[in-house]
Amino acid sequence: MKYMGSKNRIAKHILPIILKDRKEGQCYVETMVGGANLIDKVDGWRIGCDFNEPLIACLDAMSKGWLPQENVSEEFFNKVKADNSIVDLRTLGYIGTQLTFGAMWFSGYRKDKQGVRDYSDEAFRHIKKQAPKIKGIDFVFSSYADLEIPSNSIVYCDPPYKGTAKYKQNEVEFDHELFFEWCREKCKEGHQVFISEYNAPDDFVCVWQKEIQSGLNTNSTKKGVEKLFVHESQI
Repeated sequence: MKYMGSKNRIAKHILPIILKDRKEGQCYVETMVGGANLIDKVDGWRIGCDFNEPLIACLDAMSKGWLPQENVSEEFFNKVKADNSIVDLRTLGYIGTQLTFGAMWFSGYRKDKQGVRDYSDEAFRHIKKQAPKIKGIDFVFSSYADLEIPSNSIVYCDPPYKGTAKYKQNEVEFDHELFFEWCREKCKEGHQVFISEYNAPDDFVCVWQKEIQSGLNTNSTKKGVEKLFVHESQI
């Protein structure tokens, strides 16, 4: 699924690091699963959590064989944007993220000026292709802080990056200091914790970094240095 901050492009780089010491039967947990573009490349016991309830409803339904309607017009998109209650939660999650500009929550119907590309059809085909890959994942609607994590799990966190565009579906300001304190506590509990960010507090160590294009626009020249951090106690 297209989603703000998707790690699909760097999955091949960071997953070997994250999963290097994974033991048989060990749970892999994503606390901010987003479009499930990393977890869909992991096998075994997996938990995908997010605080976007419609998104989780969509992913959970997809994992059980559901697919959205194939064609969604701009007119219907605008009706749903005006009144979310006219569709079920799983469909709301799909329309609100997959048919919008920049994959931002109902930011505007995605289309090109020339009217050549059928983004609705593209979104449906992407969902259809991804659905079998997320079968068996336990999708949970929860904040990262309230999520019940199985003992000795591998925990991957992809929080909203500090100083970047906010996720519009939830207007609550993300507390980065509180988040990193939570990461420290999870490490003390015996979990292996990995964090994607541009920067982190001094007691977190960068174990991988790469300059990549920022955003979803493939024509953009804007770049950022993606980094993967672990707490110093894990080194």
